[in-house]
Amino acid sequence: MVGYMDSQLKTLFSRYREQFGSGPGLGLGSGTCLMNVENVSHSFIKAMYKAAAALYRTDPWKRLRPDHLIGLRVGKDSDWTGKKQPFPCVQFVGGDGGDLAFYMFRSENDARKTMGSRETIRAPNVEIMRATYEVQSLMLPSHKKMIKALSLEVSGADRFPVFDVCRCNSAGELRCRNPTIEELRFMYGVMKAVSLVHPLLQEDDDTPKWSKFVYFEPFIETVDVQWPPEMSKGNDIVAVTVSHPPGQGYTEKVNSSGGSTPTKSQHSDFRKEDTFFDMRSAGNSRQCAQCEKEVSGDHITYCDHCHGIIYCSTICQKQHWKESHKGVCGHYKAMMEREDELAINIFTFPCFNENPCKYLELIGNGVHRKGMWRRKCPCYSHCPFGLLPTTDKLSDSWGGLDDDVYPHESLFQIHGVSNPILLSSWLEYYNLRSLPLSSPVADILSHPLTVYYILTTLSVISKNLLLKGKEVILHYIGPEEELDWMPAFTEISHILNGMGNVQIVMVGPGVPTNLSGSTSGISSRVRVNIVRGIYQEEAPYLPPPHVVIGLNCGFESYSSWVGALELIKAKGLPAFFTDQSEILCAKAKQVIRGAGLHITHPVTPNPFRSPVRNYNMSTNLPSYSNGFVLGVNT
Repeated sequence: MVGYMDSQLKTLFSRYREQFGSGPGLGLGSGTCLMNVENVSHSFIKAMYKAAAALYRTDPWKRLRPDHLIGLRVGKDSDWTGKKQPFPCVQFVGGDGGDLAFYMFRSENDARKTMGSRETIRAPNVEIMRATYEVQSLMLPSHKKMIKALSLEVSGADRFPVFDVCRCNSAGELRCRNPTIEELRFMYGVMKAVSLVHPLLQEDDDTPKWSKFVYFEPFIETVDVQWPPEMSKGNDIVAVTVSHPPGQGYTEKVNSSGGSTPTKSQHSDFRKEDTFFDMRSAGNSRQCAQCEKEVSGDHITYCDHCHGIIYCSTICQKQHWKESHKGVCGHYKAMMEREDELAINIFTFPCFNENPCKYLELIGNGVHRKGMWRRKCPCYSHCPFGLLPTTDKLSDSWGGLDDDVYPHESLFQIHGVSNPILLSSWLEYYNLRSLPLSSPVADILSHPLTVYYILTTLSVISKNLLLKGKEVILHYIGPEEELDWMPAFTEISHILNGMGNVQIVMVGPGVPTNLSGSTSGISSRVRVNIVRGIYQEEAPYLPPPHVVIGLNCGFESYSSWVGALELIKAKGLPAFFTDQSEILCAKAKQVIRGAGLHITHPVTPNPFRSPVRNYNMSTNLPSYSNGFVLGVNT
């Protein structure tokens, strides 16, 4: 049946190609239409429009003008015809009025030929690949038909991109043609990368105050872009480098004598001291990022650019800027700007944890030093993981919370349907379990609900097995406090709703010797086996997994992760990991790449992250338990 449907779609697609447009023509996109690109597929076109819409939503025209030329490098030169990058320079036009578009050029010199004093000019023999966001009502009939037939994604309210390649001849006439498959593939990589990177551009503080034109500091960043299946050509991930101005390179910042070496990507002097200011903190003792001195209250100083780094004085701040922070301040600023986006504001209990003991005193019925909450503060740090004294009473496990505030051991059916329940938010879960939004249980349930989200949403293999009522084997690497949260993991069984089983094998050096080898049948459909040891050493003796998971993994802190990742690569095991902040995920990506793996599920906010924000010693970056998720071999 699937093959028949594919055949019918191909036939229909061929008929559309015969009807939509013919070229070349004159003027903007005249006679050009992606449907006529040789070897193009409907899914390829959909991917292009989806990427164009994602770029449009980031609104690069808010700050970028044609003079802000941006250099591009998608993969290796050998990946492209002629062994060179097709269009290594891009500019954004329309920010001051007119059609919104971006133009890609064969060289920086070609781009500068088109920049007039007030508008883009036609430069003879300069070839440009364009994406122009046109209002649908003004588009050619062929484009409208294609958009309707393929249900293409809209950019903004009513705009759609028109892709073409144009060249102005010596007489000033503009000739347009359809782009090639390779050119479209290159543009896809550019759109995905620029949408991620352009918000990180920092305005140059040396810009004259009277100038209406915004200048940016020199910038270069490389990001991973995941090809859609129809564009992959054997490699799912491509590295895309974005730079401003074009030609910017990665440079060494410290010379052999240890002094600062001014380069094209550095200012030779530091900002004047009066650009720093102190911010008041209601929190407890923090630590200076430069000298590691304890600092609190009125004595805390923050980076005035990103507000994400803590110092004890402007002297340490200035030194830290010179030594390291300048190169990452833009990243930190972008992360800090996502504070509101990452905050889960539906709950009415305190969702900030500057002091764990005080936080626990504030929530629920005073759960400090009770039940599973004992692992949320240092008061029981002397007790090995998994060995907290327990009782069989569920209310005691939840620290004596009122009966209607924690989930009970009850299975349920929804409208007589017996299928795993697919959840995508805390609000859905709380409604499902009839919990009040004053209940703090999400802080602990983040671990089992993240596992459930991975098994039923992110991992196709485990989701299909569960839908068929079969067993999923999960290797859970590096458990610690989870070993004392077994009552919370019963929720996985409840939400499975009577379908499928999950065998969780928890493996890690934090497992106490007397727990190793034990099995906990925490519910009728979820069984947990606990093994002490290093994962790559124990894995040969374990049942082969369908998926591997590591929560709050902290790759940079544990050298044993390298061996685990090498095993995951050698066996081709699908694996998902979480960490608390974007900066920790960036470090995780470095470790993962060092093991020869590619990120196949990009870093994204985890909908079942804990709603309680944590505060690190030296940074203010948004940080939540299980805050972000990424994956390999997925």
